[in-house]
Amino acid sequence: MRVFGIAGHSGMGKTTLLERILPELKARALTVSLIKHSHKDLDIDRPGKDSYRLREAGCQELLLMGRSRWALMHEMREEIEPSLSHMLSKLQACDLVLIEGFKQGNFPKLEVWRAELGKPPLWPSFPGIEAIATDGAVAIFGKPALALSDISGIADFIYQHAAESADVLSTEARYPCEQLSVA
Repeated sequence: MRVFGIAGHSGMGKTTLLERILPELKARALTVSLIKHSHKDLDIDRPGKDSYRLREAGCQELLLMGRSRWALMHEMREEIEPSLSHMLSKLQACDLVLIEGFKQGNFPKLEVWRAELGKPPLWPSFPGIEAIATDGAVAIFGKPALALSDISGIADFIYQHAAESADVLSTEARYPCEQLSVA
């Protein structure tokens, strides 16, 4: 399993880029999984549904299975958020794991940056940023610049620079997510 991250401030287009890259990687016969971290609470369940009621009644984990997908929900309640290495260990074997968020993690990343949003780039303040994907020129940043419109080139870059998951697990600082800045 190889690991590569997509980082950037909120609103820069990380998820949109991932939506465009995933079909390209799939067309290359790669099995891709994704870990997305959010700084917001998240709930894939709805009040009143059986699974919601059972989680609220005290289940630690609930596996919800339907005809076309299943989801494992783990209630953290008073626990701190788990590390990236813990989350990677939960995934089944695949060719590539893309990670959105965990921008302070020590693994290779592509920063999505758009000047018009008026936010400074993450690089050089965050580790692992190998290049900047942008719709403008970023030569001043001293990192390779990739055009956001060049999906094939970005997919090539990601696969060429992805780290082996064992390397990520051995070098990750193992900070809980709540101590990381996420995007």
